[in-house]
Amino acid sequence: MIKVLFVCLGNICRSPMAEGVFKAQVEEADLTDQIECDSAGIIGYHAGELPDKRMRRTASSHGITLTHHSRQLSPGDFEKFDYILGMDENNMKAIREMEKSVSNKKAKVFKMREFDEQQSSKDVEDPYYQGDEGFEICYQVLRSSTQNFLDFIVEENS
Repeated sequence: MIKVLFVCLGNICRSPMAEGVFKAQVEEADLTDQIECDSAGIIGYHAGELPDKRMRRTASSHGITLTHHSRQLSPGDFEKFDYILGMDENNMKAIREMEKSVSNKKAKVFKMREFDEQQSSKDVEDPYYQGDEGFEICYQVLRSSTQNFLDFIVEENS
């Protein structure tokens, strides 16, 4: 089983959306018996909470239901997951810092937009302080990036 973890700051916007979109793509590709995913946040401030209601509304408008409850990234995630994807440069710094403390890691770490053919050096912008349009843009970026990531891991693990 290939295990994927999506990470953002609080685990209430970008990473649960990435998880939800990716799960739908995995189901569509009929790979649920081979790939599973989760999401986490750098901080634990929102631990136990559902994703932001605006993100849930955006996901729902695209036929995706977000039911994940926020949790904080832990050192054990580097041993449990095969891939960890951070949403922005600040997330990547925190992920890399935690990664240094793990001796038995197996996770390969990537920035999410490395899989965006158009904007590979950019961040997945945090829509939290933006209007509804920011949440839609986030969805569109993640839909494309996660599909490219799925294609990548299928090819890498075939």
